[in-house]
Amino acid sequence: MSSENQQEGKSLPAFSSPRHVAIIMDGNGRWAKKQGKLRLFGHQAGVKSVRRAVSFSVRHHFEALTLYAFSSENWNRSSQEVSALMELFVFALDSEVKSLQKHNVRLRIIGDTSRFSLCLQERIRRSEALTYNNNGLTLNIAANYGGRWDIIQGVQKLAARVREGILRPDQINEDALSKVVCTNELNPVDLLIRTGGEYRISNFLLWQIAYAELFFTDVLWPDFDDTVFESALDAFAQRERRFGGIIPNVNVS
Repeated sequence: MSSENQQEGKSLPAFSSPRHVAIIMDGNGRWAKKQGKLRLFGHQAGVKSVRRAVSFSVRHHFEALTLYAFSSENWNRSSQEVSALMELFVFALDSEVKSLQKHNVRLRIIGDTSRFSLCLQERIRRSEALTYNNNGLTLNIAANYGGRWDIIQGVQKLAARVREGILRPDQINEDALSKVVCTNELNPVDLLIRTGGEYRISNFLLWQIAYAELFFTDVLWPDFDDTVFESALDAFAQRERRFGGIIPNVNVS
């Protein structure tokens, strides 16, 4: 895709453009260390990259952007860093939600938010309510989220329906589970991007990325910009998406 298209906000052709993009935002701490500063400085710089990624996604008419902000395993970090991340989360919600509303972005926080402070939970509710009727980009922020947790909570919902006589055990299938995971209103992830040079999924959207195309980059998250995002889209456009099948009229050895 040319830079001219990016500047004019043109979307990619339907056959080569992802509907749902997910990003594992990795590298904030290492970025800060390179600057000789505390990890929190990297997280603060990362918020700017979130803003750029959301703007890019709006211009390119994605259906959804899902960002891995805080995993269920991140509680194992130092109490000082976790506390700082929670404060940053509150600040970001307060400072960004009006801009999201202005640009017709619907905000959703996915994950087990019950572990957050009551103050943060209330801010989440207010922010989601303010943007609820927006019909542009859906921005999912995965906070205290884990892919295994997502599948388990979905299975628990189905089990409760079986117990209540609403659902038979033989009716539990892929479609049923897809309707109770956190992103049930959206199409599955088409493109998963991970920054920071690591090559793993880290328990992110395990159900939703079953047939996603994967793009890994060494760029640390605070340095993630439109150029890197375009590179990911260009790579996506080159992929042959088979979804477990084969391309007709192609000989496979």
